[in-house]
Amino acid sequence: MARVAVVGVGAIGAAVAAAVQSAGGHELLLCARRALDGVVVELPDGSAVELDAPLLTDPAGVDAPADWVLLAVKAHQTQGAAGWLSALCAEGTTVAALQNGIDHVERVGPLAGDARVLPVVNWCPVEPVAPGRVRQRDVLRLAVPDGPAGEGLAALLGDHAEVVVGGEFAREAWRKLCANAVSGVMALAGRPAEIFALDDVREVARALAHECAAVARAEGVALTERDADDVIAWLEALPTDAGSSILTDRLAGRELEWEARNGVIGRLGHLHGVATPVADTVSALLHAASDGA
Repeated sequence: MARVAVVGVGAIGAAVAAAVQSAGGHELLLCARRALDGVVVELPDGSAVELDAPLLTDPAGVDAPADWVLLAVKAHQTQGAAGWLSALCAEGTTVAALQNGIDHVERVGPLAGDARVLPVVNWCPVEPVAPGRVRQRDVLRLAVPDGPAGEGLAALLGDHAEVVVGGEFAREAWRKLCANAVSGVMALAGRPAEIFALDDVREVARALAHECAAVARAEGVALTERDADDVIAWLEALPTDAGSSILTDRLAGRELEWEARNGVIGRLGHLHGVATPVADTVSALLHAASDGA
């Protein structure tokens, strides 16, 4: 039996916690910033999982390290989770960083002590529908690097997630970054995926996706223009009311996860001499929206 702590019980944190609980045989602990009356995850098949685990709101309440820390706070909230990581991490701990971006290890490692950090790419569309209640629209699909840590996460979640171990992980991380970057357009417009039916918006999104792919190639990752077009096609195929976490935060007037999802493209592009005018513009506008939150 593993001791599993989920840090950040928002949409993705709740979904992953539900998968751990459903797999069974583990001690589950929920770590959140504020108290909740309960946490329920609506699954794609119409059923629901009510989480049955202690919920802590103060790292001082942690009585022992965890075998697994599933870190599900947003990238710009990582520093705020430092207390949890300090209390939960030890030499034998694996921190699965279920975050957006491509620099999970660099972001989380300095806060995790002697623990091992496992970067995770998440493709599961899940969204909050009410306090303590989230809707999971599709299967929990994750990708992790090859090795024992990735295999361990797959075993931890069992049949309640599709975990791809190994393969072209760097390419998959950049594909997700491409999708996240384009989702920033939804946040700027304040509208869900139906916005990509507009020809001019779709062309801006495609240009942004192509810039992201060009920067990926400069970084040594074989992300093609066809891959970028496939990301746009994936977004177009989403339900028209499908949103994104950055859209949810924008509509709620919260700080935005703009740097890990958008700013990084221009930052690395400039480093390699790759022009990223659309990415820079979207990033600057998201930064302004976040700064004014």
